[in-house]
Amino acid sequence: MAKLNVAPTKSSYLELSRQLDTAKEGYDLLDQKRQILVYELMSRLGRARDAERRLNETLVPAHEALRDAVLDVGSAGVDRATLAVVFDHQVDISQQNLMGIRLPTVTAMTADLSIQFGIGGTSAQTDTAMQSFIEVLPLLAELAELENAVIRLARELRKTQRRCNALSKVFIPDYSETINYIQSNLEERERESFIIQKMIKDRLAREAEEDKRHG
Repeated sequence: MAKLNVAPTKSSYLELSRQLDTAKEGYDLLDQKRQILVYELMSRLGRARDAERRLNETLVPAHEALRDAVLDVGSAGVDRATLAVVFDHQVDISQQNLMGIRLPTVTAMTADLSIQFGIGGTSAQTDTAMQSFIEVLPLLAELAELENAVIRLARELRKTQRRCNALSKVFIPDYSETINYIQSNLEERERESFIIQKMIKDRLAREAEEDKRHG
């Protein structure tokens, strides 16, 4: 803690007290925001881990089917088959607002899968691989949304935590110490003023008593 370099006056006391009250209110609001950010961050972290697990579970059979298709018709055959694929998909990105933080919402929309390959030149594994990789798209969108939100929430949480620390460990203690110093100084002045006034009063009373005796 460090005492501020201000004059120990009544006006300083009132102004610093006002600023300290404002800082304490600001800290309470920031602390509430910090708690909400922690909750939202942990929630999305859990959901991101679950999405990553489901994505990996979906990718395993997709890669296995692709490997089998390559074994059946060769990599060149798979490449030729994919060139003829006509498949519509769309990625929609919007934003939601959470305490001033813009978080993305990512949605992958795919059309119904139609027959893409002829009987010759491909195998059943080619269709299976395509279907499996299509199922990956919504999971990729979900994971991208959650990971991006986690990054933004973590960044905002660090900023909020720094502000909370600055208020609770620097601003509020320094102002509190300075206010206590000014209050003690003012009280000491009041005591000195009271003693001086009492001494003057007693002296005047004695002088009045002396004048009365000699009058």
